[in-house]
Amino acid sequence: KLQFLYLIGKWRGMARCGCWRGVRGHPAGLAVLFFTELWERFSYYGMRAILVLYMVAPLEGANPGLGWSEADALSLYGWYTMAVYLAAVPGGLLADRCGGAKRCVMLGGALLCAGHGLLALPSRAAFFSGLALITAGCGALKPNVSTLVGRLYALHDPRRDMGFTIFYIGINVGAFAASLVVGYVGEAVGWHYGFGLAGIGMCAGQAVFVVGRGKLDPPLLPHEAPPPLMQSLRDDEFQEMSDVESSSVGSASGGCQRRVPADQQRGDGRRTAAASPCKFTAEEKDRLKVCAVCFALIICFWGAFEQAGGLMNLYTQQRVDRRLGGFEIPASAFQALNPFFIMVLGAPVAARWQRRKASGREASSLFKMAVGMVVMGVGFLAMCAAAVQAGEGWTAAPPDAAPPAPNATAATAAAPKASMLWLVAAYLLHTLGELSASPVALSYVTKLAPARHASTVLGLYFAASGVGNKVAGVLGEVATRTGALSVFAGIFLFCAAVGLAVCALLGRLNRLAHGVEDADDKDGAEPLTEAT
Repeated sequence: KLQFLYLIGKWRGMARCGCWRGVRGHPAGLAVLFFTELWERFSYYGMRAILVLYMVAPLEGANPGLGWSEADALSLYGWYTMAVYLAAVPGGLLADRCGGAKRCVMLGGALLCAGHGLLALPSRAAFFSGLALITAGCGALKPNVSTLVGRLYALHDPRRDMGFTIFYIGINVGAFAASLVVGYVGEAVGWHYGFGLAGIGMCAGQAVFVVGRGKLDPPLLPHEAPPPLMQSLRDDEFQEMSDVESSSVGSASGGCQRRVPADQQRGDGRRTAAASPCKFTAEEKDRLKVCAVCFALIICFWGAFEQAGGLMNLYTQQRVDRRLGGFEIPASAFQALNPFFIMVLGAPVAARWQRRKASGREASSLFKMAVGMVVMGVGFLAMCAAAVQAGEGWTAAPPDAAPPAPNATAATAAAPKASMLWLVAAYLLHTLGELSASPVALSYVTKLAPARHASTVLGLYFAASGVGNKVAGVLGEVATRTGALSVFAGIFLFCAAVGLAVCALLGRLNRLAHGVEDADDKDGAEPLTEAT
């Protein structure tokens, strides 16, 4: 499935042809959605790279910020990132019940352009209004643009997986470029110039979509009816990030009464909704127990992983030696490591798991998620080494001690700093953990969910992701009181313990799943994930 190297070989051909003939025969609309999402992610990840840094920057100086404490900044960061995830639920509902996916993408793009434009203004009212508009815009655009990618292909079209892989490459290219360009402009020139540059990227994406939106509805042959929702989920792992986020999540509130035709019955022996719309079989109850375990893992994973945009971002700015020759690397530039490692390592990691499965060794989704948790935890062990090198201890600061001033002070500047190599190692291990856990999590949850309740389960999945982002903010707040070393060490120990516990219970959990993955053993590698 994941033919990343093939795509790189064809990249020059893609750039030469607006209808994307570089990857033979893909719909013209794919190029439109590729660049729309590339620029949208450029705007989102660019703003994310400098958001916390801007909030803690002093009110006075050459590049003034909001002058907040680190605890307040990390708290708002947690609430904001949680809201972005949760906004996908009403965004899908709006597309289903009102304007459709294309209109919602148009609306979301307009809200994002307005939100980034407000962030470019030096006003607190504009700052909060801009964050609110960006949250609403992400909710309207993000799930529905992926839906449009799925609609470019018929259900069993062999080009679908390649099409979604191309689409996700665009996401990571946008995230990589944004962290470098927007981050540098924000830190070196001015925070509001950085926010404005992110807004310009979003305007470019909106323009691409407006000009090319006529290419997004290719005519279907008479026998190519739009695919039923749940069959799409079973047959194409990439479709989970598209149809589900809009069509499935949007109908979450009415899932209990929905009847599924007999010809849409899942191929793994589960009963259809027509048989018993509001009751669970014993097998479904067992699978829902495994779903609950997955939700807990999702919260733990994102609670640790999302330290990248908050605590680790601040730590990089204040306690890491970023000098390279005569140039000091902006702290936000290190946010580019995750999408870079995803693009470089996505195919090898997927191939490694495929070879493991082919050899008959354990390669279930739960095992991958557990391994991802442990590997990511080891990444925080690298951050512990950085904290020790920077001279941090285990003793918490006294409660009545005055908090350190944001950014560089005389004491901070004179304090020892950690090597940036520890930070690179941490991001490398975090990405390896993400590549093992993230691509399979949503896929596995949709396989476990009873077909008639998939909407509710998918809503809970996104809610769990949002809660994980809020947990990340809370952990960052804790670090301002106890010190970063204790938080990094605690995350390492907790992630390792959770991952090992899942491995110890793997046999029992797989039995509760009742062979839900058996029908998919031939499917191959997992899809490329997006930067987070």
